[in-house]
Amino acid sequence: MSPRTSEKSSTGGFSEAERAAMKQRAAELKEEASRGRGNKKAADELDVLSKIAEMEPSDRAVAERIHAVVTKTAPELSPKLWYGQPAYAKKGKVVCFFRSGHVDGERYSTLGFTTAADLDDNSGLWPTSFAVTKIDDQVEKSITGLVKKAVG
Repeated sequence: MSPRTSEKSSTGGFSEAERAAMKQRAAELKEEASRGRGNKKAADELDVLSKIAEMEPSDRAVAERIHAVVTKTAPELSPKLWYGQPAYAKKGKVVCFFRSGHVDGERYSTLGFTTAADLDDNSGLWPTSFAVTKIDDQVEKSITGLVKKAVG
């Protein structure tokens, strides 16, 4: 069973994977608070690049390409770790993020957008998460468009 979908504890609480993600986020927040303002952005990006380097080869290839697209398309977004995975924030609020399929125990990775992303299209229904297994030129073009729209 995947870590993401593993059963809840016998007490009806959080699964082991959910508890691990919360602990990871708490550690990220503690690390962010301890960094000085002067080197925070560079240190956060180094954390993201280190996390990407640890990924399985197929996830790493996708994450590296997404990182390159996001940082080129929206330099105002700051890379940071969010629940142990690469994310990109504007004024401290995460706009988009990458989830490793391998880490989550899923068959594909995802590129997701939070409510801070300006993707609303007034239709009443729009996607906020996309499965990503590989990135070719067409997928890269789609990601570029989504990131541009997300940052407004």
